[in-house]
Amino acid sequence: MKVIKVAKLILVFIVLLANLVFAPACLADAPKISKNPDYIALKKELNQLQKAKEKQSEIEGLTTEQIKQKINELEFQKYALESGITWGQCRNETGRTLAVYGSEPNLDEDEYSSNAVLYFLANNQTTQDNWDCKGVYLPSDINAVAISPDGQNQELRGGTVVKVPNGTKVVLKSNSDTGAVEFSTTGVKILKPGELKWYVPNVSQAVVDTRVTNAPVKEG
Repeated sequence: MKVIKVAKLILVFIVLLANLVFAPACLADAPKISKNPDYIALKKELNQLQKAKEKQSEIEGLTTEQIKQKINELEFQKYALESGITWGQCRNETGRTLAVYGSEPNLDEDEYSSNAVLYFLANNQTTQDNWDCKGVYLPSDINAVAISPDGQNQELRGGTVVKVPNGTKVVLKSNSDTGAVEFSTTGVKILKPGELKWYVPNVSQAVVDTRVTNAPVKEG
């Protein structure tokens, strides 16, 4: 009996030792959401809106009702990020090649960077899961329509960059009547010049169409 008890104690000790050795390694491998630039910016914006709501004051360009709606959207995005979906996804249904921004090559999944490089997404393709489609470049001769937080259509001029929030899937289609590119979801953000240090070309859609498509895509 003593031998059995000793053997059980040794087994328990081995299990505890294994937990001490391997558990920290597993935690270290998990993405650190607190270092994600998008998460940091989202929390900052959410805090500002919540303060405005508490004081029942308006923010420039947003009514009290729009502030409430924006808070709901940001809280949903925050939930998605905290649940592990730390990437955006883009699908191209425009009939043309789509220029998208993604993470730098060879960046580990648990690393975050505010930088981005241009990739090219073929028609009828969706970017790969866990690969962060950070934004979309609109060529200089392309007009687009996005949905604003209040549900209204917002016209966008070419030569701009539209940011895709983490945890969001964006489908882009061409309107057969107007030729404008349409974004399928709210939450996208038009970046102002100098707001991010991303390379922004000044080329037409015809030039984009000549590029070799290289964005990582979902199989099937």
